[in-house]
Amino acid sequence: QVQLVESGGGLVQPGGSLRLSCAASRSICSINTMGWYRQAPGKERELVATITRGGSTNYADSVKGRFTLSRDIAKNTVYLQMNSLKPEDTAVYYCNARTVVTVMTDFWGQGTQVTVSS
Repeated sequence: QVQLVESGGGLVQPGGSLRLSCAASRSICSINTMGWYRQAPGKERELVATITRGGSTNYADSVKGRFTLSRDIAKNTVYLQMNSLKPEDTAVYYCNARTVVTVMTDFWGQGTQVTVSS
Protein backbone atom coordinates (compact mmCIF):
# COMPACT_ATOMS: atom_id res chain seq x y z
CA GLN A 1 0.00 0.00 0.00
CA VAL A 2 1.04 3.56 -0.69
CA GLN A 3 -0.72 6.66 0.60
CA LEU A 4 -0.10 9.86 -1.34
CA VAL A 5 -0.71 13.38 -0.07
CA GLU A 6 -0.65 16.21 -2.58
CA SER A 7 -0.31 19.93 -2.01
CA GLY A 8 0.47 23.11 -3.91
CA GLY A 9 -2.46 23.67 -6.23
CA GLY A 10 -4.23 26.96 -6.61
CA LEU A 11 -5.15 29.85 -8.88
CA VAL A 12 -2.46 31.45 -11.00
CA GLN A 13 -2.42 33.88 -13.91
CA PRO A 14 -1.27 32.78 -17.38
CA GLY A 15 2.50 32.77 -17.53
CA GLY A 16 2.78 32.13 -13.82
CA SER A 17 4.27 29.24 -11.88
CA LEU A 18 3.19 26.70 -9.30
CA ARG A 19 4.91 23.79 -7.60
CA LEU A 20 2.99 20.67 -6.67
CA SER A 21 4.24 18.27 -4.01
CA CYS A 22 3.35 14.64 -3.43
CA ALA A 23 4.46 12.94 -0.23
CA ALA A 24 4.43 9.13 -0.17
CA SER A 25 3.87 6.99 2.91
CA ARG A 26 6.87 4.80 2.18
CA SER A 27 10.24 5.02 0.51
CA ILE A 28 9.87 6.14 -3.08
CA CYS A 29 12.88 3.96 -3.90
CA SER A 30 10.57 0.99 -3.41
CA ILE A 31 8.09 2.34 -5.97
CA ASN A 32 8.62 1.54 -9.64
CA THR A 33 7.25 4.77 -11.06
CA MET A 34 5.84 7.97 -9.61
CA GLY A 35 4.24 10.74 -11.52
CA TRP A 36 1.49 13.24 -12.14
CA TYR A 37 -1.64 12.96 -14.19
CA ARG A 38 -4.34 15.54 -14.76
CA GLN A 39 -8.00 15.61 -15.65
CA ALA A 40 -9.80 18.61 -17.05
CA PRO A 41 -13.61 18.88 -17.01
CA GLY A 42 -15.15 16.65 -19.65
CA LYS A 43 -11.84 15.07 -20.55
CA GLU A 44 -10.06 11.83 -19.73
CA ARG A 45 -7.22 11.69 -17.26
CA GLU A 46 -3.91 12.16 -19.03
CA LEU A 47 -0.27 11.66 -18.18
CA VAL A 48 1.71 14.79 -17.34
CA ALA A 49 5.09 13.45 -16.21
CA THR A 50 6.62 10.37 -14.62
CA ILE A 51 9.88 9.40 -12.97
CA THR A 52 11.16 5.87 -12.60
CA ARG A 53 12.90 4.39 -9.60
CA GLY A 54 16.16 4.86 -11.50
CA GLY A 55 15.46 8.55 -12.03
CA SER A 56 14.44 8.59 -15.69
CA THR A 57 11.75 11.12 -16.50
CA ASN A 58 9.07 11.24 -19.15
CA TYR A 59 6.89 14.22 -20.08
CA ALA A 60 3.78 14.78 -22.13
CA ASP A 61 4.56 16.79 -25.25
CA SER A 62 2.22 19.53 -24.09
CA VAL A 63 4.34 20.27 -21.01
CA LYS A 64 7.89 19.64 -22.23
CA GLY A 65 10.12 22.60 -21.57
CA ARG A 66 7.65 24.11 -19.09
CA PHE A 67 7.21 21.47 -16.37
CA THR A 68 9.95 19.74 -14.39
CA LEU A 69 9.49 16.63 -12.27
CA SER A 70 11.96 16.06 -9.46
CA ARG A 71 12.19 14.08 -6.24
CA ASP A 72 13.65 14.21 -2.76
CA ILE A 73 14.34 10.63 -1.75
CA ALA A 74 15.04 11.54 1.87
CA LYS A 75 11.57 13.12 2.14
CA ASN A 76 9.78 10.49 0.03
CA THR A 77 8.41 13.35 -2.02
CA VAL A 78 8.13 14.17 -5.70
CA TYR A 79 7.62 17.66 -7.04
CA LEU A 80 6.16 19.08 -10.21
CA GLN A 81 7.45 22.54 -10.99
CA MET A 82 5.11 24.17 -13.49
CA ASN A 83 6.26 27.30 -15.30
CA SER A 84 4.75 29.36 -18.11
CA LEU A 85 1.32 28.08 -17.21
CA LYS A 86 -1.46 28.28 -19.77
CA PRO A 87 -5.24 28.23 -19.36
CA GLU A 88 -5.26 24.79 -20.95
CA ASP A 89 -3.22 23.51 -18.01
CA THR A 90 -6.29 23.99 -15.83
CA ALA A 91 -7.23 20.62 -14.34
CA VAL A 92 -7.25 18.49 -11.24
CA TYR A 93 -3.75 17.09 -10.85
CA TYR A 94 -3.33 13.62 -9.37
CA CYS A 95 -0.19 12.07 -7.98
CA ASN A 96 0.36 8.45 -8.96
CA ALA A 97 2.53 5.67 -7.60
CA ARG A 98 2.87 2.47 -9.58
CA THR A 99 4.25 -0.70 -8.05
CA VAL A 100 5.01 -3.94 -9.82
CA VAL A 101 5.42 -7.04 -7.70
CA THR A 102 3.49 -9.96 -9.13
CA VAL A 103 0.94 -7.54 -10.57
CA MET A 104 0.96 -3.87 -11.43
CA THR A 105 -0.90 -1.68 -8.95
CA ASP A 106 -1.68 2.03 -9.18
CA PHE A 107 -2.16 4.25 -6.14
CA TRP A 108 -3.63 7.74 -6.40
CA GLY A 109 -3.67 10.88 -4.35
CA GLN A 110 -6.83 12.83 -3.69
CA GLY A 111 -6.10 15.39 -6.39
CA THR A 112 -5.31 19.09 -6.26
CA GLN A 113 -6.94 21.77 -8.38
CA VAL A 114 -4.83 23.96 -10.63
CA THR A 115 -6.61 26.87 -12.27
CA VAL A 116 -4.86 29.14 -14.76
CA SER A 117 -6.91 32.24 -15.39
CA SER A 118 -6.61 35.99 -15.55
